[in-house]
Amino acid sequence: MNTFKKIIQILFVLVMGFILGVEIMIGFFKRHTPQMVLGTTSGSQKVETLIKAIDHKYVDIVDMDSIIDRVLPTILQELDPHSAYYPAEETQESNDELHGSFSGIGIQFSMQDDTVRVNNVIHGGPSEKVGVLAGDRIILINDSLFAGRKIPSNEIVKNLKGPKGTTVKISVMRNGEPNLVDFTIVRGDIPVKSVDAAYMISPENGIGYIMINKFGETTFQEMMVSLAELSSKGMKKLIIDLRGNSGGYLGAAIQMANEFLPKNDLIVYTQGAHNPVAKQYANGHGHYTSIPLVVMIDESSASAAEIFTGAIQDNDRGTVVGRRSFGKGLVQEPIDFTDGSSLRITIARYYTPSGRCIQKPYGDSDEDYAMDIVKRYEHGEFFSADSIKLNENEVFKTKGGRTVYGGGGIMPDVFVAQDTTGYSDYYSNVVRKSLVNKFSFKYVDKKRSDFSGMKTHSDITGYLDADNVLNQFYDYAARNGVKRDNTLSRPARKQMRNALYGNIIYDALEMQDYITFINLSDPTVIRAIDILK
Repeated sequence: MNTFKKIIQILFVLVMGFILGVEIMIGFFKRHTPQMVLGTTSGSQKVETLIKAIDHKYVDIVDMDSIIDRVLPTILQELDPHSAYYPAEETQESNDELHGSFSGIGIQFSMQDDTVRVNNVIHGGPSEKVGVLAGDRIILINDSLFAGRKIPSNEIVKNLKGPKGTTVKISVMRNGEPNLVDFTIVRGDIPVKSVDAAYMISPENGIGYIMINKFGETTFQEMMVSLAELSSKGMKKLIIDLRGNSGGYLGAAIQMANEFLPKNDLIVYTQGAHNPVAKQYANGHGHYTSIPLVVMIDESSASAAEIFTGAIQDNDRGTVVGRRSFGKGLVQEPIDFTDGSSLRITIARYYTPSGRCIQKPYGDSDEDYAMDIVKRYEHGEFFSADSIKLNENEVFKTKGGRTVYGGGGIMPDVFVAQDTTGYSDYYSNVVRKSLVNKFSFKYVDKKRSDFSGMKTHSDITGYLDADNVLNQFYDYAARNGVKRDNTLSRPARKQMRNALYGNIIYDALEMQDYITFINLSDPTVIRAIDILK
């Protein structure tokens, strides 16, 4: 018992000593350390206080910029899926896409067999001026080796892009040349086009076609130039292809819609907690306010593409054809920081003329939101309009009294299912192994002298048929692990031919030639032409 009492007494002394020591230390730091007022209650004050405390008081020296770069996205995740923080490099890439140009050397490239290969040289760009050719293999960039190892595309881009007027040296391997060919290229402005294709898709019916891939600073001007050229060729009706168009600037969508809507038709309106209702009307100065019109959309058409489509649909100005759009009904405002990074914060919702907000539900997480397209596919929405769950609580009327729905994208007036008649395991395997792309590049590289005199996709398809290129591909795929399948159905053989020929046309000519060829068998395009006929 006495022993137990002694132990208790010793423990008491130790504890009291520890407490006294802590109090002495606290007293010391109170006397010798500047105090921060911690009686703040608002969330913003707490965050500011925490950052200051870490920066000025934390036991170790920490990289505050790195911490903040990780904290900001976490805060923004609590808002909505489209409010986001972008580091400087991502901000620059995003701005380049929408500003209509960037500073670089003017090539399109791909990685083939661990080598950077020039697929295309942009006409009028810095590389063309010094003599770089499609098919060249870039071995050195500023005397650093860029061949023989897998290199991320963004690392290559980072080395080729740079401020206008600066130089970059590249050394290329060229067919027929025994030694490397050196070029010193002065970087310049490289246009980023919004219009991928504009041509008379059905001249006998006066139908023009234009594909727009984004809504950027130059989109409206590009569209107007293209429409003027089509008008000079006899365009009386128009198809606007917005499939895969992920959006861009609200103002560009308003400008475009204004060209097709009569005076005083509502284009769009926006509203947020700190932004009063702002309505945008057509001013009546559009040049194409009465032209018969079809707009094509799919599950990747979003944001500004949906604003334009909603304005056309709700005003009964044209026919919307394709599949249900993405469903982004939020407007973001950029906030740029001096280090080049930026915030994109949602400031308002936008509403189509009938009053629809077509923003789809956020889901329980960002992952749920991102996987929505996959869930649509698995649910069968891409193949049957009956699989689409329309929100019966979000019913609206167009200008002419037709029923439309909000709460999750724009439902087309005419649904066209995704074509799966040509699907086969063989096609899936060769695509998964990138054999179509690899074969196409090698084939074009070997035949460049033959292709140099060809101007249209028809020239090339005739050549490919005569050269029995599809059979050559089957042999190539077999040598690379995909056994020839002699049981392919007719639709499967057709899809295989379209994929292979399309890639070769893209490598040998221009984007418009590729799109023109693909459109020949595209079910949505064919349906759009039938409607305008």
